[in-house]
Amino acid sequence: MDLTQGTPEDKNARAKKMMLWFGIVSMIMSFAGWTSAYIVSRSRDDWASDVDLPQAFFYSTIVIILSSISYFLAKKSVKEGQGDRSKLWLWITLGLGIVFIVLQFQGFSQLVANGYYFTGPTSSIKMSFVFLIAMVHILHLVAGIISLLVVIYNHSKGRYTSTNYLGLSLGATFWHFLDFLWLYLVLFMTFVK
Repeated sequence: MDLTQGTPEDKNARAKKMMLWFGIVSMIMSFAGWTSAYIVSRSRDDWASDVDLPQAFFYSTIVIILSSISYFLAKKSVKEGQGDRSKLWLWITLGLGIVFIVLQFQGFSQLVANGYYFTGPTSSIKMSFVFLIAMVHILHLVAGIISLLVVIYNHSKGRYTSTNYLGLSLGATFWHFLDFLWLYLVLFMTFVK
């Protein structure tokens, strides 16, 4: 397939999809680096292998999976021409995204309440990695929420139809990626002690 062929709209859509995938690949590389450093650092004497993740992280995992389902249903509703239903699913996705972030901060509070800190004399390299990985994921989720707000705004202006919903589709792809990324991270940090 010749990528230089097609209408200007086709070229624009391909460019936007390619930029999204470049961003996703760069995020994968970043998190692969941090999880690799996590694995290598396990051999250190100060590694706290007996520390478990806070319960709030597991609750947030359920919430982000539900948010991915609601985003999927929003996209499905747009494809079926059910604009009002898709708006509802998008708002539900936004609410679940906010709940995810709140639960993450509750998880940080649980860690601190148990005496584990990001840095300082009572921290460990493992806790520094847990805080770093979760915080960077939250930052990416904030970017996902911003993109979701743009999708909600565009949808409210009638810019998506059953045949034209590129922005919503790109937003959903990014959101699903963040969901799978967190699922991988929480499983990784749970089982790689």
